[in-house]
Amino acid sequence: MGRLVHFEVHVDNMERAMKFYGEVFGWKFEDWTDYAGMPYFGAVTGDANEPGVNGALMQRRGPAPEANQPMNGYSCTMGVVDYEATEKLILEHGGKVAVPKYALPGMAWQGYYVDTEGNVFGVHQPDENAK
Repeated sequence: MGRLVHFEVHVDNMERAMKFYGEVFGWKFEDWTDYAGMPYFGAVTGDANEPGVNGALMQRRGPAPEANQPMNGYSCTMGVVDYEATEKLILEHGGKVAVPKYALPGMAWQGYYVDTEGNVFGVHQPDENAK
């Protein structure tokens, strides 16, 4: 089996992206630029003893995604405890709604957003009462 072990978010403005993901999701960053040979910041997304995947922000090497284009690649989804509070933070820090919150009946609330760099990501709050 091939298990997801790392992700990369391609960004135009590293400081802006670190501020967005740090303030919205509480991610911490480690400068791995010397190792990667380009602007590259490891993203620690949570406690090592909890399920989840760490990744990185890397300098974009081509054009940014265009508004309203279909998804081209993988979409990462962040698990959250409070969907509304998370959405508020996303919008306050320059993110935009891509697909509004909707129910996955009996399982969770889900929605998609565009970050400050034009990338789409998901938000997922488990809730057995979602409908």
